[in-house]
Amino acid sequence: MSITATQFAILGVAAFALTGLLTWPARVLAIKLGAMDIPNMARKVQIEPVPYLGGVPIALGVTIVTFGSLFFTNNDEVIIERGMIAIIPAIILGLVGLFDDLKSVSPWTRLLIQTIIGSVVAFIIVQNGTIGTPFGTTSLNTFLSIIWIVGVCNSINFYDNLDGAASGTVATIALGVFYVAYDRGQELVGALSIVTAGAALGFLVWNKSPAKIYMGDAGALFLGIIISILTIRLNPGISPTWQSLAIPLILLAVPILDTCVAVFSRLSRGISPLTGGKDHLSHRLIRIGLTRSTASILLWCASGISAICALGIYHVGAFYRTYIITLCALLWIVALVLFLRIPSED
Repeated sequence: MSITATQFAILGVAAFALTGLLTWPARVLAIKLGAMDIPNMARKVQIEPVPYLGGVPIALGVTIVTFGSLFFTNNDEVIIERGMIAIIPAIILGLVGLFDDLKSVSPWTRLLIQTIIGSVVAFIIVQNGTIGTPFGTTSLNTFLSIIWIVGVCNSINFYDNLDGAASGTVATIALGVFYVAYDRGQELVGALSIVTAGAALGFLVWNKSPAKIYMGDAGALFLGIIISILTIRLNPGISPTWQSLAIPLILLAVPILDTCVAVFSRLSRGISPLTGGKDHLSHRLIRIGLTRSTASILLWCASGISAICALGIYHVGAFYRTYIITLCALLWIVALVLFLRIPSED
């Protein structure tokens, strides 16, 4: 199987166009059903109600384009097998998120379901030998893959708290994964990455500030597990192994930072980490005087810089990679300290 650069571009554009087109009827349906995100002083920063259900067109865009590509390949078995490992779990978690958007699911129940799905996916990936950078025993690889899947799902979900922040950041991460996968000849990882990036950008057209629709938990969990699987399966092929493992961490540095800031802040205040609040990066940026649109742009830029650093690690020699990774780690710690110094509440 060989996917050309033109075919990759077609996949991305198709996902962008389809998701963008489907988002309008999803918005209309959300308004009719009353699936609205209502502003409140405790958690929300928007001024007026904004419809949910944005996760539906994202999931449809990724799924339809992914399996629609089967008509243009002669290796259906491999694509179905590998595609199922990502798409089916993403649809299941997306449905859980959709139910949460409409009816509400307790945080612990949602976490339990994520752990079960993550365990199954991690086991299959490790047993099939499709983990990108194995670094230990089968048991250790499986355990850490479960932690990564659950952690990334929650991180993307936490990060979806400002117009366009999550969709723009997911697109950036997916494009970073695509670049490395394409260069390494990981065609299936590259294909799903470019489709995910296209879908996220197609939704961003509607989700940028002022947002006309939110992706909700349905979209955040759907994208979260796909990004986690893509980064697990990505094989940068650089040594030593810890430098290959640093690339996914740096690609996701901003969502991980957001999660750590919120969790550390809540624990220090004696609040459950799974409780929502206005203590994320976006809320703190707004609290120091930035507008919502400026905060979104700043977070996009931070994600872009992270992606550039990750790609820099991929390209330079081992000696310089150590310095880049060290610098990124130091800057991340500094950012963590600075954000925690901004008040967690109004």
